[in-house]
Amino acid sequence: MTEKPHILEPPTGGGAIRRPEERGAAFFDLDRTLMAGSSAYQFGRAAFKAGLISRRRLAADTWENIRFRLRGSTDDATVAIKDRIFAMLEGVRVRDMQRLAPDVLARVLPRLYPRMLAIAYEHQDAGRPVFVCTAASQEMAELLATVLTLDGAVGTVFESRDGLYTGRGGGPFNYREGKAEAIRDLAEREDIDLAASWAYSDSESDLPMLRLVGHPVAVNPDAELAKVAREEGWEILRFERLGRRLRVAAAAATAAGIGSVALQRARA
Repeated sequence: MTEKPHILEPPTGGGAIRRPEERGAAFFDLDRTLMAGSSAYQFGRAAFKAGLISRRRLAADTWENIRFRLRGSTDDATVAIKDRIFAMLEGVRVRDMQRLAPDVLARVLPRLYPRMLAIAYEHQDAGRPVFVCTAASQEMAELLATVLTLDGAVGTVFESRDGLYTGRGGGPFNYREGKAEAIRDLAEREDIDLAASWAYSDSESDLPMLRLVGHPVAVNPDAELAKVAREEGWEILRFERLGRRLRVAAAAATAAGIGSVALQRARA
């Protein structure tokens, strides 16, 4: 069984140096918060290369990733992904899944938002441990945290027996209240004061996590989270550009079409 979320041993010169007067931490959602798009989609691309999913499934995931970047997550889509991953993992060697990690990270790292990494490192410099919080596996989340010299991760624990995944969870699925529950458990184990902590997310589904802490921040928020953030006076950060680029492209295409029609009429 994978270990529960905890503070990792920092690399030389890395990680937060906790101060007696600083009891808080910072929790960062991954998709559309630390990175552009969906880490699950990048996992799917790596799984397709390894022969674990079909081309048709990858094509469907590609479309879902575009929708996710434009609109954020939905409960139905997230539950469907969870069920599919649990079913896919049953009987798969843990070693084989671990070997997907370099390919997944190679796809995730270029999509990280530099501004969000800078904010994470500012928290570390202030003495607050920083955690990646994601529905992805605990192993994958911890690997990403290690590569980024963050202090730990809160991911989904998948049950394994004798080196094989069973297709069952080893704890709550790290989504909605499940993510908040995992963070509360971590805070208790690591003596973290949630009232003195920060949380960052893009999605209304993370309201349980955001409301756990004293300093919630909405990042590239979906419509529902943006409404709550405005009503409650939370800080809002925006820099996801895909929707804006698509709107500009659509406007340019429309203008080009109108211009073409006008030119044809002028020539008639």
